[in-house]
Amino acid sequence: MSNGVYNFLLQSPTKDELLQHLLECDVAVYNVSESATERQVEEAIWALTALHDEMESFKSQKLFILVSTVMTWAMTKPPNPDETDALLEEDFRRRKPHPSFKSHNSLENLVLKLAKGKKSKLVGYVVASGLQYGKGEDLFHYFFKVSWLMQFPKVPIFGQGTNYIPTIHVSDLGGVIQNIIEFKPRPKYIVAVDNSKISVNMDQRNHLLFVWLIVNICAFFPCCSILHMCLKIFTQLEVMCLSINLRLETFIIKDFFDLRWTSEAGMIENMESIVQEYKDTRQLLPIRILLIGPPAVGKTTLAEKLCRHYQLHHIKLKEVVEEKITQLEIVNGSNPENIHQEVMTAAQKQLGNINKSMEANQGRLADHLLFEIMEERLNSKPCKNQGFVLDGFPETYEQAKMIFSDVNEDAGNEDLELMSKAPAYKEKITPEYVFALDASDEFLTRRVQGLPESVAEKMCYTQDEFLPRLTKYRQLSGVEETLCDYFDQIEIHPLSIGNVCKDQREMITQAVGTPKNYGLSLEEQKEQDWKKEEERRWKLAAEAAVRKRRNEAALAEMAAQYEDWQKNLSEVKRQESELLEVQVLPLRNYLMKYVMPSLSEAMLECCKIKPEDPVDFLVLVMS
Repeated sequence: MSNGVYNFLLQSPTKDELLQHLLECDVAVYNVSESATERQVEEAIWALTALHDEMESFKSQKLFILVSTVMTWAMTKPPNPDETDALLEEDFRRRKPHPSFKSHNSLENLVLKLAKGKKSKLVGYVVASGLQYGKGEDLFHYFFKVSWLMQFPKVPIFGQGTNYIPTIHVSDLGGVIQNIIEFKPRPKYIVAVDNSKISVNMDQRNHLLFVWLIVNICAFFPCCSILHMCLKIFTQLEVMCLSINLRLETFIIKDFFDLRWTSEAGMIENMESIVQEYKDTRQLLPIRILLIGPPAVGKTTLAEKLCRHYQLHHIKLKEVVEEKITQLEIVNGSNPENIHQEVMTAAQKQLGNINKSMEANQGRLADHLLFEIMEERLNSKPCKNQGFVLDGFPETYEQAKMIFSDVNEDAGNEDLELMSKAPAYKEKITPEYVFALDASDEFLTRRVQGLPESVAEKMCYTQDEFLPRLTKYRQLSGVEETLCDYFDQIEIHPLSIGNVCKDQREMITQAVGTPKNYGLSLEEQKEQDWKKEEERRWKLAAEAAVRKRRNEAALAEMAAQYEDWQKNLSEVKRQESELLEVQVLPLRNYLMKYVMPSLSEAMLECCKIKPEDPVDFLVLVMS
C-alpha cells in the first residue's frame, strides 16, 4: 500500500474514494482480528465484494489479505473427543467460531470463495492470527500495567488457568503478511501462531514479568466477586478472547516461509525482551535522582515533592535498613512449610550477619552490609520500573564507587585499552540526575533553631547532633575527591542549587523533564476531577459567603453613615438658623432707626398724593 493511500485512509474516506484507492493498490490488507468491530467486518466484506466486481478491469493480479482471528476456531473440537492433540491447520474447513465471531467466519469463507482460482486476478488469503502481543500491548495490556505499577504481589489469575491461548507477536504477524506477499503460497488459509503453549500451571508461575506476569484467564470463574472484577477490568469481548482454550499446529509458516521470528517460542520464553519492548513503546522509563547537600538544607522535603510529581520511590538509608531487617525477621518467624528452604536459610544467614555487625559496631552496620542492602533495594522491581529519589546517600566518593561502579566492566575496558573512557558504572541503579543543594551555615543554623523541639529531636537536629553533622559534611566537601567528583568522572554532572532559589522543585523538574510513567487511571482521574469539582464548589460557596458578609457589612455601614448624616444635617440647619438670627438683629436696629421713619413719612405722603408711579415717587422723596 502506498504512502498516499495510507494517509488517505487515516482521513476516513467515503466508499467511492476508498474503492478508487484500493484499485490503485497491488495488495490490500484488512485487519479484522479480535479487536475489530462489526462495522469494520462489514467494511471488509464491502471492500472484497467491490474489488471482485471490478476484477475484470485489473491490469495485474491483486492480493486481498484478510487478517482474522483464531476465535473463528474457538468452538472446534478434536476429531476424537478423547484426544488432547492440537488441531491441525488443514482442518480449517471444519472450524467452528465463537458465537460472537460468526461474522468473522463468514468473511473468511467469502475471501476463500471469491478470491480463488489460478487465473483469477484477485487472489485472497486468510490469516487466522493468534491473540496478538508485543510493542505497547493491547489485549494483554492490563497484566503488563499492573505488573509495572506493582499494584499486586502477583498478577491476578481468574479461574484455574489450565486453558491454552494461541498467540503471536505483532512483528511476527507482520512477517507472515510480508511472506505471503513475497511467496504467494498455494494454501490460502494460514494459521499464524507462535510455538508457545501458554497455560498457567504451578510450574509456569515461576516465569517473571517484574514480579509474576501471568497472561491467562480461564473460562471458569469460581465466584461472583472475581467475575465482577474481571468484567470491570475487561470488556466482554476481551474476556471471551482470554477465555479461549485452543491448541493449534501450523506448518505453512514453519515449512514454507522465510520468517525471521521475533518471538518464536512465545511470550513467556521471551518475556524479558517483550517487557523492554513494552516499556520503550509506551515510554515507561525510570527516573533516577540523587539529592545531596548539608543537613537541614531541605533534601527530604524536596524528595517527597519529586516523588509525588514523578511517582517515584523515596529511598532513605535508615528506612531501607529498617525495612530489610523487618523483612528478614518476618521470614525467619514464618512457617517453614510456606517458604522455600533456600529462602529461609539465606534470610537467617543475612539477619545473623546484620546482628553481629551491629553488635560489633555499636549499632552501626558495616559498610559492605550497608552497600549490599542498598544495592538490593535499588535493584528491586519498583525502583527499576518507576525509578527513585536517593535522599542524602551516598555521602562520599568511596561510597558512591562501592555501590555504582561496575568492576567487571572496568576490567574488560582495561583489557581492551579503553581506559581513556569514563569509568564504567551500573547504569540500571546509578542516578542519572544529581542535584547538589547548598546553603550557608548561618542560614541552616537559623532554620534548625526555628524548628519545634519535638521535630528537631525526631530529625536529629538538636544542637549536639546538628553541628557535628554539618561540620562533617563541610569536611567531606573539602577532600581531594568529593562525591560530586565521582559523578563528574562518569559524565553525570551534578547541578548545584543554592538556598537563594525559591522554587527548587521547578528547577529540578525543568532539568528532568516530564514524567515518564502512567498517568492517572480512569477511576483516579474521576476521583481527582470530583475532588477538583468539590474544591471549586467549596471555593465558590466560600467566596459567595464572603461577598454576602461584605455586602451586609457595607449596607449596615451605609445605614449607620446615613443616620449620622441626617443627625449632622439637622444640627447644621439649627446652627445656621441661629447664626442668621444673630446676624439679622443689628440690621433691624439700623433700619428702624434711620430708614423706617423717612420711609413711613414718604409712604404717608404717597397715600395722600396718589402719584401714577408710586415707586418713582418714593425714590424722589427719599433721595
